[in-house]
Amino acid sequence: MSTNSTKPEEKGFFEKVKETIEELWEGTKDKAEDIKDAAEDKFDDLKDKVTAKKAPAKRKTATTAHKVITKAKGAASKTKAAAAGVKAKAETKAKAITAKAKKEVADLKVKAATKAKTTAATTKKTATAKTGAKAAGAGKKKLAAAH
Repeated sequence: MSTNSTKPEEKGFFEKVKETIEELWEGTKDKAEDIKDAAEDKFDDLKDKVTAKKAPAKRKTATTAHKVITKAKGAASKTKAAAAGVKAKAETKAKAITAKAKKEVADLKVKAATKAKTTAATTKKTATAKTGAKAAGAGKKKLAAAH
C-alpha cells in the first residue's frame, strides 16, 4: 500500500499567514506601480507649468548672454590688439637682425675679397721672383758653360 494519502492536504496556520502576506505583497506592488504612474503624470504636468513660467527667465538669460558676448568681444579685441603689437615688434626686431646679418655678410665678403687680392698679388710676386731667379740661374749656367 501506498503511504500517500488521497485526501487534500490541509494548510496549517503558517501557510495561511504566508499566503495572506504574499497576496498583500502583490497588492502592494500593484498599488506602488499605480502610484508611480500617477507621480510621473503629475511630474509631467508640473514640468509643463514650470516651463511656461520660465519665459521671463529666458529673457533675463538672453540679456545676460548679450552682456557676456559683449565682454568676450571686448576681451577678444584687446587680445587681438596686443597680439598685433607683439607681431609688429617681432617683425621690427626680425628686420633689424636681418639687416645686421646682411651688413656682416657684406663686410665679410669685402674682407675676403681684399684678402684674396692680397694673397693673389703675393703669390704672383713670389712666382715671378722664383721664375726670374730660375731664369737668372739658367742664364748663369749657360754663360758658365759657354766660357
